[in-house]
Amino acid sequence: MTQTIAPRVRTLVLLILAVAGVLLAGAAPASAHAALTGSDPAQGAVVDTAPAQISLTFSEPIAVGDDSVRVLDPKGERVDKGDPANLSGTTYSVRLLSGLPDGTYTVAYQVVSADSHPVAGAYTFSIGAPSETTVSVSAQGSDDGLVGWLYGFGRYVSYAGFAVLAGGAAFVLACWAPGARVRAVQRLVVSGWLALTAATLGLLLLRGSYTTSGKVGDIFDLELLGDVLQTKTGAALVSRLLLLAAAALFIAVLFGAYARTVPAGADGDADGARKPAEGEQREGEGAAEGDGGEPDKRDLTFGLALGGTVVAAGLAASWAMSEHASQGLQPGVAMPVDVVHLLAVAAWLGGLTTLLVALYRGPVETPVGRGAVRRFSRLAFGSVVTLAVTGVYQSWRQLGSWSAFTDTGYGQLLLVKIALVAVMVAVAYLSRRWTQRLAEARISAAEEEKRPSVSAQAEEAEASKEEEKQPAGTAPAEASDASEASEASEASEAFGVSGASESTKAGTGHDAVRAEQLARQRAATEAARQKRLRDADPNRFGLRRSVLAEAGVAVVLLAVTTVLTQTEPGRTEQDAKAAAATSSSAAEGTGQGSGAVSLTMPFDTGGRNGKGVVSIDLDPARVGDNSLHVYVEGPDGTPVDVPEVKLALTLTAQDIGPLPVAPDHVTTGHWSASAVQIPMAGDWKVEVTVRTSDIDQVTVSKNAQIG
Repeated sequence: MTQTIAPRVRTLVLLILAVAGVLLAGAAPASAHAALTGSDPAQGAVVDTAPAQISLTFSEPIAVGDDSVRVLDPKGERVDKGDPANLSGTTYSVRLLSGLPDGTYTVAYQVVSADSHPVAGAYTFSIGAPSETTVSVSAQGSDDGLVGWLYGFGRYVSYAGFAVLAGGAAFVLACWAPGARVRAVQRLVVSGWLALTAATLGLLLLRGSYTTSGKVGDIFDLELLGDVLQTKTGAALVSRLLLLAAAALFIAVLFGAYARTVPAGADGDADGARKPAEGEQREGEGAAEGDGGEPDKRDLTFGLALGGTVVAAGLAASWAMSEHASQGLQPGVAMPVDVVHLLAVAAWLGGLTTLLVALYRGPVETPVGRGAVRRFSRLAFGSVVTLAVTGVYQSWRQLGSWSAFTDTGYGQLLLVKIALVAVMVAVAYLSRRWTQRLAEARISAAEEEKRPSVSAQAEEAEASKEEEKQPAGTAPAEASDASEASEASEASEAFGVSGASESTKAGTGHDAVRAEQLARQRAATEAARQKRLRDADPNRFGLRRSVLAEAGVAVVLLAVTTVLTQTEPGRTEQDAKAAAATSSSAAEGTGQGSGAVSLTMPFDTGGRNGKGVVSIDLDPARVGDNSLHVYVEGPDGTPVDVPEVKLALTLTAQDIGPLPVAPDHVTTGHWSASAVQIPMAGDWKVEVTVRTSDIDQVTVSKNAQIG
């Protein structure tokens, strides 16, 4: 005895929820894709004097907000001022208050990487000497709580919905055209569309809270939603919603006009369709001219295939253009490869889900035939080959080395994914064997049908000989019995016409209730008969069981893939570890971070608004190229602009200089210069000239050890 479909579907749904919940909940802490590769001062460094700013360098560009970088003193009070600024490339800085006392300071950051994932972290450095601090550096990121879990689950549902939508439609168009008329298949594809649409709307609402506070109350914050719509990820989600509107039109045509062109009883297989008898017309053939006929059906199929491919590719691109593929090495190649990869996943997993539903819920009159299964087998094989080729490229791009397979979380998850794909391919091989057995069983059944036909012809010939032996004028026994029955019926009608009429009127209401009961009984009997017919074939049962096993593995595979897209790539993780090791060794060797020099000098030009503080940052303060930043503040510590700022560097001991430096204005109170050459190490005099009006200016100076 086989189980009914309801417990199997219930078990599959529970498996989806359980696996998705466990994997996505456990993946949240590792969802950073941009990594901190350097800082100034470095992590754990002890500097002699208080720096004017701290700078952070990431592995890729990031988006920063007002409170993206915070610096806290030993008591937990903020000592940063102003908004973070992009110094150059992937380096960002924030200014510090002047005159900071000695002690241990904490730098906490929460930014959004270019591939749309939030990045949070913290580290400490010390001025003068380390001290006790009340600040905890293990602060929870915005993606670690309930909002982060909901966002991860929404991503899983969106991937699953896309696979069912695109893969189900591809299965109908490429493998089993009669599926367009099957209600269970229609519901499956529409459910995929609804799931993807609902998940996209949910992600759009969750995005603001996910990348900032992580609070449930901020999910419906319209201001945050407006900010999200101005980002690359927000634009991708809105584009996905527009493409889903086009997908709705595609579904309407597929299950409307296209379904009407498919004969009701045909399944498109050479061996699976019921062939009509001579003179019998299949449903739908008579309307060939009115509905457009076979040529129009081919045109409609071609149009649906072309339009569906364009819409599916557009939906896949909404992921490729805003996530991993859009950043890192070769984004121009990686994004199209990612689109092809997603389409192959949808064709394989979505088609497999549709085949499973067709095998369990397909009507007995139009079962999924051997030809449809074979066509899907070829489609799945092509998808697996495509996944292998695109997967190798993506693995190289995201890992960069063989060691990353075992040394990074991304590589370990990728190994799990590869193992699951191998299991699915093995189960698919078993499904192919069941398909072949199903075909052989049908051939045997066809041969058995011919034998009763020959036996019936022999019986008819024998009956004909018996009739010839009957005496003339006598009728066969069957004819005599029929004649007697007819006479009895006529007599009964002659004596009971009026009584029957009255009885009929009296029993009309009772007969109607009885007829309704009989109709329900017949419906239940027919449903049971259909189930018995569906379960009677052991080969079809074996095929259903193997496809169900494939679908179970596919559920886990899709969950692992979702977690993989939220995990820091192995190449980035190894680069971050290498950078951290380098900065740590530098800090141990020199007692300082990167060797940068920070100087703060008060000035007074003597005129109106002529007082303030000028700060100089020279990085890395070594022989060769250096970057230089100048900050000018008023007496109250707010950044101010002045008409002119210029510097000169002099190494008096070697009679070098003054070397003039003309920095470029960046923003209010901030000037910078790159490629500032320091020819040799020594005690350099740094002179800064500040002009606050046409006639008011002053030059202040300090010495610093450079190199």
